[in-house]
Amino acid sequence: MRPVQYKTSQNQPLEGMMQPIPIREFRGLNTFDPYSIEDTYFTEMQNLTTDDYPAISTRPGYAMQGVFGTRVLGMGVWRGQELHVVFNDGTWRRLIGNAWTTLASGLNTSAEWSFTNFDGNLGGVNLIGCNGVDSMRKYNGSTVSVLSGAPSNGKYITTYQNRLWCAVGNELWSSALDQPENWNAFAGNQQDSYRKTIESSHGEDINMLSGSLYRLTIGMPSSIHLLMGGQPSDFNSRVVTDDEGVANNNAVTAREGALRFMHKSGIYEYSAAALPDKGFSEAIKTFYPNVSTASASGSDGIRLYFSTQSGETLVYDPRIGTWTRWVTPVPTCYASIGQDLYIGTATGQVLKLGGTVDIASPIAWKAVTKPFTNQSIAQRQRWLKMWIIAEMSVGSVLNISLSNQKSGESWDLVSTITSSSAVSQRIIIPVRKFVLENTVRIKLEGTGYIRLHEITRQVRQLPLY
Repeated sequence: MRPVQYKTSQNQPLEGMMQPIPIREFRGLNTFDPYSIEDTYFTEMQNLTTDDYPAISTRPGYAMQGVFGTRVLGMGVWRGQELHVVFNDGTWRRLIGNAWTTLASGLNTSAEWSFTNFDGNLGGVNLIGCNGVDSMRKYNGSTVSVLSGAPSNGKYITTYQNRLWCAVGNELWSSALDQPENWNAFAGNQQDSYRKTIESSHGEDINMLSGSLYRLTIGMPSSIHLLMGGQPSDFNSRVVTDDEGVANNNAVTAREGALRFMHKSGIYEYSAAALPDKGFSEAIKTFYPNVSTASASGSDGIRLYFSTQSGETLVYDPRIGTWTRWVTPVPTCYASIGQDLYIGTATGQVLKLGGTVDIASPIAWKAVTKPFTNQSIAQRQRWLKMWIIAEMSVGSVLNISLSNQKSGESWDLVSTITSSSAVSQRIIIPVRKFVLENTVRIKLEGTGYIRLHEITRQVRQLPLY
């Protein structure tokens, strides 16, 4: 018997049909012109991280470590082991494990503190702190006491060339060599203390000191200065820039030989070998105006955090040069122990970054793509299919919305998914209403954990008319 054979139809490909266009690398937030940026960027982001790069995922949560008063005024770490926090109830407290101990009370309730570690002739490493109002304090591993001989109105304590340094108005002070309790030694030798007025063309006071680079960096609101030399006889200062300065002492973080600092004109990188440069932060420049004298910066050893007082923290991952935006309680300062990051907030909370929830609440997140078009914005197109590949924890919620506008909040909710499985899955995005739109944006938002691996679209080009 001869088998029946059927001819297989050979359909011609539709004119203008394009292969699926997948996006499998996500490079964070970019606020440049949305039509011109690459597909790998988002124009809006909230509470997502590039930790799983090239995928993106929900940021770590935070756990409450304690709350005292209504504002954290400063945080320091003794010998990389113990977290010390000053609150606006006038207390200096120490956290070991989950237990808080009050080490000092009756402190000023509004002045912000800075800290550094120093040994010298103190018989061991002490944590030194000051706020410009109360007498300078030291912690020796068990108790807090007054650091005798130090200027009572000194601010922004730091360590450089085996000396303690602080600022008194626009005057730079240092202790004698290895003598943190002697700030008035002027015998004319290399062990002397040091004191110099740092002049500014703007007539400003010092608002930042950092001994973290190979030179002492001196910040003012509108200028940056360096202290050169290694002993009093050859100490000298020079102006680095008179065009931009530092928002405040807490808005500075040092990492891998570079100082990053916040200013109302940008977020700058400075290595004491060239002028400050903000090229690495230009992708998020629309947030520059939110920088204020209350902004804060920190690092967990990997990421860099730049927080404004308008409710966002801009997070930079130097490994891949990407920015994301987080929303957390407003930080006033950061401190890290190893890779554990602690956040002091404007409501008196001390938070520890980590976990999958914010205290007891699921994390709310959002990502908005650029407006997708053809290679020419004027080229018409027909939307055929769109989908994402994502992992979601059980119970996580995902809302998908589309818009035919370049920007703004004109959205149509097209799908809602509540995950019942933690495996990777393809999620179809309905495009019926937008099938002939020339521009389509996607908004993904939800609560709980998500890891986004892919966004794919397939379109057919139509005649240009």
